[in-house]
Amino acid sequence: MTSFFISDIHLSESNNKLSSAFINFLKDSKESCSQLFILGDLFEVWIGDDYETSFINNIKSELLKFTTNGPDTFLMHGNRDFLISEKFLTDTGIKLLPDPFEITMHNKKVLLSHGDFLCTDDVDYINFRNQVRDKAWQDNFLSKSIEERSEIASKLRSDSNDATQDKSSEITDVNESSVKKIIDDYSPDIFIHGHTHRPNIHEYASSKRIVLGDWGDFGWYLRLDDESYNLEKFSIA
Repeated sequence: MTSFFISDIHLSESNNKLSSAFINFLKDSKESCSQLFILGDLFEVWIGDDYETSFINNIKSELLKFTTNGPDTFLMHGNRDFLISEKFLTDTGIKLLPDPFEITMHNKKVLLSHGDFLCTDDVDYINFRNQVRDKAWQDNFLSKSIEERSEIASKLRSDSNDATQDKSSEITDVNESSVKKIIDDYSPDIFIHGHTHRPNIHEYASSKRIVLGDWGDFGWYLRLDDESYNLEKFSIA
């Protein structure tokens, strides 16, 4: 029994190379893993399950092929695709997980998260996260036309990119006190998250924190089984 973990793929209609790499990853992984966990930001942006394009339908079709008589597949919301909802899950055969999520697997206590709520030094981002995760905000956003939603999402991405450029890497990384608190609260053997785009394995007194990498020139995934764990990197041609 082997589990794979990925995050921060950031699929978009404008990046065919990345979409092809993700589809190939699904094809290659169907027989080699028993579970796949997607820990947020599968898509660069998601403005609602009612927005459908040939690109989105193709990704959903490939995911359904993967989950049909294939690995159990789980998704956690990221900061880009927190509006993924029931229709997408039904269309792909994927189950949604809360964040954080605790599970015992491979004789280990494992804690899963997208990881963005740990970036507490970035006060502007945390305030934004709290706003867009609010049900009233989401209901209001989804009540707008697709055109309006697209414009709002584009502006939010642009504002986010501009703001990030002005912040130090320390501010946009996780806060170590927040990390230690969640490790103290849950006492996991392994804590796995994404979001920061800083793939690494961090050692704590009784836990390991594994940060998944984002997909760009390279793809990243964590392979976990009963015997070992490996953070794997592969080229996206």
